[in-house]
Amino acid sequence: MRFTRTSKALGMVAIAALALTGCGAGGGSNDGASQSAGDPNKVITAYSNEPQNPLLPANTNEVYGGRVVELLFEGLRSYDADGKPVNALAESIESSDAQNWTIKVKKGHKFTNGEAITAKTFVDSWNFAANSKNLQNNGFFFESIAGYEDVSAVNTEKAADGKTTTTPAPKAETMSGLTATDDSTITVKLAQPEADWSLRLGYSAFYPLPSAALTDPKTYGENPVGNGPYKLEKAGAWVHDQSISLVKNADYEGPRGSKNGGVTFKFYTDPGPAYTDLQSDNLDVTDVLPSNALKTYTSDFPDRNSTKPVATDSTLNIPGYNPNFQGEAGKLRRQALSYAINREEIAKVVFNGTRTPAKAFAPPVIDGFKADLKGSEVLKFDAAKAKDLWAQADKIQPYDGSKPLQIASNTDGGNKEWIDAVANGFKNNLGIQAEIQPFAKFAEVLNLRKSQQLPGLSRAGWQGDYPSLYNFLGPVWATGASSNYEKYSNPEFDKLLKEGLAAKTTDEANAKFNQAQEILFQDLPGLPLWDQARPIVWSNNVTKAETGWNGGILYYNITAK
Repeated sequence: MRFTRTSKALGMVAIAALALTGCGAGGGSNDGASQSAGDPNKVITAYSNEPQNPLLPANTNEVYGGRVVELLFEGLRSYDADGKPVNALAESIESSDAQNWTIKVKKGHKFTNGEAITAKTFVDSWNFAANSKNLQNNGFFFESIAGYEDVSAVNTEKAADGKTTTTPAPKAETMSGLTATDDSTITVKLAQPEADWSLRLGYSAFYPLPSAALTDPKTYGENPVGNGPYKLEKAGAWVHDQSISLVKNADYEGPRGSKNGGVTFKFYTDPGPAYTDLQSDNLDVTDVLPSNALKTYTSDFPDRNSTKPVATDSTLNIPGYNPNFQGEAGKLRRQALSYAINREEIAKVVFNGTRTPAKAFAPPVIDGFKADLKGSEVLKFDAAKAKDLWAQADKIQPYDGSKPLQIASNTDGGNKEWIDAVANGFKNNLGIQAEIQPFAKFAEVLNLRKSQQLPGLSRAGWQGDYPSLYNFLGPVWATGASSNYEKYSNPEFDKLLKEGLAAKTTDEANAKFNQAQEILFQDLPGLPLWDQARPIVWSNNVTKAETGWNGGILYYNITAK
C-alpha cells in the first residue's frame, strides 16, 4: 500500500460534533461574517501559568509552555480543529512500505531571523532532540527512527540507597535512519514499519530549530526565534512569573494564519482572580475555571462560552518508589484506592458534568477507544471492595500511616475541590488520612515528579499531542518514555505497544493498544479518573473562541472587537 500526504491517517480522532453547552464549538474557522467586523491587529489576553522549562519545542511537554511553543513554531504538519493532519511545511510525505519515508520540504520558508528552513534544518533539529546528552524531555518521540537507540543511550546506575540514576551516554551523534539528501528532501528509515508514523509529525517535538538553538539552547529558550503564526513581541517578552507577549508574524504563510494582532499570556496561580478579570473584561479568554464557576459559567457568560468533549484525560499517579505501594501489598492498595473513588459523584457534583468518569487509560473521543477492558472494573466505586482489599494488603505488609497521604497538585487549575473529595473518600472508605500537597505552579509538580521526590501521589493528566490511541499510552507509560516520570516499566506492556505500532491496519493496532491497557489495569501505575469536556469562556472584547480536538484554545482563530 502506498502512503501519501492525501492518505487517510490511521488512528484518527473521532470527536463529537456537537457542543455540550454554550455556543457552537465545532471545528474549523469561525463564521466569516462575524470575523470581518473584528480588529485583526488587536492583541488578546489569555490565561496561563509559568512554563516549566526554556521554550524549546523538544523540551516542552507541559500545557503552559506547550501553548506558547505551538504559536511560535510550525512543523511539517499541523492539525485542524477536528484533529485532521494537514501539511504545513511538508510538500509531501510518502512511503511505499511504511518503513522508508520520503518527505519533501516546501521551499522559501524562513525563521523570523531570516534563516532559511531546509531539509537539513529538520534533520539537525531532530537529532538534537533525540540525543540524550541534550536532555530534551520529548526525545522519546523519535523512538521509531532507526538509530534512535544509539543517540539516546544512557548509563544506568543503582546507588547504595537503592535509587536508580541515569546519565547520558550516546553512542552516536546522529540517527542512522535520518538523512537530508538535498535542501528539500528528508529520507527516514524506521526501525520497523509503522503505517501511521507520519501522523505524529505535527507534534511540537518535530518542529524545526534555527542554528542558534543548537549551539546555545539555554539562552535561546529564553527568547526563542520560530517560524509560526506568532513571534515574541521583543527580546525579554517572557517576563517570568508574570506574562509572555506574542505578536503576529506577518511573514507566516501556513494553515494557522492569525486573525488577531497577538496574544499576551497572563500568568495566574489561582483561577478565581482570572475569572473575575474575565467578568470585568480585563482578560479575554480562559480554559481554566474555578470549581464554583462550573455551575454558573453558562449564565455568567451566556453568549460567550463553549464546551465540547476533547482528547484530554486525568489520572492519579502512584510513584513506584513509595514503599506503601510496592509488592503484592502495594498492588492490592492501588486497587483499593481506585475502588474508593466515587468518580461519578465527583464528576457530577464538583465538575457539574464537565467531566465523565474514566473507562480506560485513553479518552472516548480517540479512535480505537474501548470500554469494559479486562480489569477496568477497578474504576467503579465500591466502598466494601476497597475496604476489603486494603485489609488484605495490611495482612501482608502494614500500611505506614504515620503521616497523611499527600496528593501533589498545582492549585491554579481548580484542583483543590476534587482532591478534597478524593481524600474524603480515602478517609471514609479506607480509614486513612489524605490531603492535598499544594503548589502554585504546575512546573513545580512536574519537577518533583521527574526527580522522584514526592512523598505521596500526584495529580496528572494528558492532553493529546497527536490523534492516536498510542499517544495516550507510549509517551506516558512505556519504559523510558519522556513523560513516564514515575518510571513505570513492564516488558509485556512495551511489547504490545511495539506490536501495535507495527500493525498493518488501524483495527489491528488499536487491538494491541487495548491489550496493553489491560496490563496497565493489572499494575495500576496510575488511576484513571475522568475524561474532559473542556469549558472555555471569553470576554466582550472578542467575537468568539473555540478549542481544537485536544482541548487547546485556537488562539490564532480569535478575532478581537
